[in-house]
Amino acid sequence: MSDPVNLPLSRSGKSALAVAVEAARDAGTIQKEYFYQDKQIENKGNRNLVTEVDLLSERSILNSIREEHPDHSILCEESGETENTSEFRWIIDPLDGTTNYAFGIPIFCVSIGLIHNDEVLLGVVYDPMRDELFQAQKGQGAWLNGTPISVSSERNLQTTLIGFDLGYDDTKSKEMLSRANAIWTSETAFRLIGSAALGMTYVACGRMDVYFHRRIYPWDIVAAMLMVREAGGEVVGLDGNPSSVWDESIIACSDVNRQVALIETLR
Repeated sequence: MSDPVNLPLSRSGKSALAVAVEAARDAGTIQKEYFYQDKQIENKGNRNLVTEVDLLSERSILNSIREEHPDHSILCEESGETENTSEFRWIIDPLDGTTNYAFGIPIFCVSIGLIHNDEVLLGVVYDPMRDELFQAQKGQGAWLNGTPISVSSERNLQTTLIGFDLGYDDTKSKEMLSRANAIWTSETAFRLIGSAALGMTYVACGRMDVYFHRRIYPWDIVAAMLMVREAGGEVVGLDGNPSSVWDESIIACSDVNRQVALIETLR
């Protein structure tokens, strides 16, 4: 782990991590409340849905952050970017896994990250249906409901579990299916999660060995990227170098050296 980084205090004196945790939990409460109800669903584009709960969740998070950190910039999936005077920027996906949510599949989450000059300082991923709160702070490790987490070590199982998602770009989706086919053996199992934030976080806590995506967005990965790294794993781009939150393609894994052949194929 890297050296700890001091987080900015909010107007009320809370740490930025505490603000993020509270905002994520509040948004998750909204999502649970509406989950079993009929939903208003709109199509933003190719297989890209948005519900009124995405917007309600985002509004709740924005109100919390603007109240506590009024000078910080914010980038949200639904409402876009709000530039401000501070060098701190929040990157938010109020409901990652909207298609799952819209179809009644209980696999989705809230993702909130804070960066400073493109350095990720904190990340929170909250799965409200399982009440699983993942959080990480740069230099302080990663946690699930207060318990430290780490990426998988060498498994006794005869299977490598790999997660990926297809996204909204048809060309990139076909590329991912082709990559998956190239590494598909009797010792390889795949899972399409429907939420990049959860997929990467599952690598961080050892539930999966690898997660990859060929067309991703900052709000999908910012929190989970820090989670993986603070849990002892790595997140790299197609060139094999460490990814930034602005990269469009990522590979999250427990160990680049141990999984180098597999990663070379995914690249």
